[in-house]
Amino acid sequence: MAGAFYAGSKEALVRQLEAAYRHPLGPGTVPVAAKGPRRIKGLVVPHAGYMYSGPVAAHSFAALAADGLPEHLVILGPNHHGIGAPVALCPEDHITPLGTVPYDSSIGKTLVGGVIESDAAAHREEHSIEVQLPFLQQLSPNVTFVPIALAFQEWEVAKEVGDRIAKALAGKDAVIIASSDFTHVGANYGQMPPKGMGVGAFAHKQDAIALGKIESMDPRGLQTVVHEHEITMCGYGAVTAMLVAAKSLGASSAEVLKYASSADVTSDRQLAVGYGAVVVR
Repeated sequence: MAGAFYAGSKEALVRQLEAAYRHPLGPGTVPVAAKGPRRIKGLVVPHAGYMYSGPVAAHSFAALAADGLPEHLVILGPNHHGIGAPVALCPEDHITPLGTVPYDSSIGKTLVGGVIESDAAAHREEHSIEVQLPFLQQLSPNVTFVPIALAFQEWEVAKEVGDRIAKALAGKDAVIIASSDFTHVGANYGQMPPKGMGVGAFAHKQDAIALGKIESMDPRGLQTVVHEHEITMCGYGAVTAMLVAAKSLGASSAEVLKYASSADVTSDRQLAVGYGAVVVR
């Protein structure tokens, strides 16, 4: 996705990452990874093009930098295209303009089984996990990771994914990143706001419901409200699985660091996508 969702050259990508941190909607400064207390178990991070969601994503990575980088990272995201296995782990390194991010086989090999299949093909056209990598590389050139894409996101599947991740990471220094955008509203997305309400206001209203369940550490409740309120959150299964795993690994609280929509960035009145940065400890 280099040259599309994020800049295609190393120099331009570094500038783009720094601009995301310094953006008015960003955390303000470019972080440097510290040793930190290592309390973070999970993150929610958006995955749109950096010009839209980069400033919100930067809040999650600034929190991670302050807390200290873990030894292991599992990144969960939706499979937007439905290609490949319903729940697909990619056992391959990824390459961005900042270099190679190695696959963490020590964790990955323990995760394959049950609903999780090894299937690199499911990841070849998918951006939701890849766009997280340059942010991590900017913090350290030595990060490794395990990517898992979910085409099936319902409760039973997401819970099993979360349970398997918790078992694999028990006793290890690890963070689970759930890559998800929130409400997609506008004619292009097949959902329109009520008459008299703008797209940005509707996204904020819908996403406050979903974020409330995340803050309550209620993965089953998140699934319920997504369906009952028709919240067009593309990675709700990834967030569900992260919450299940994080709770099992000892996390007890979630904090919304930043919420904004693409309409806040572009002032677009026709389309809006919601972005949330959440830290789980």
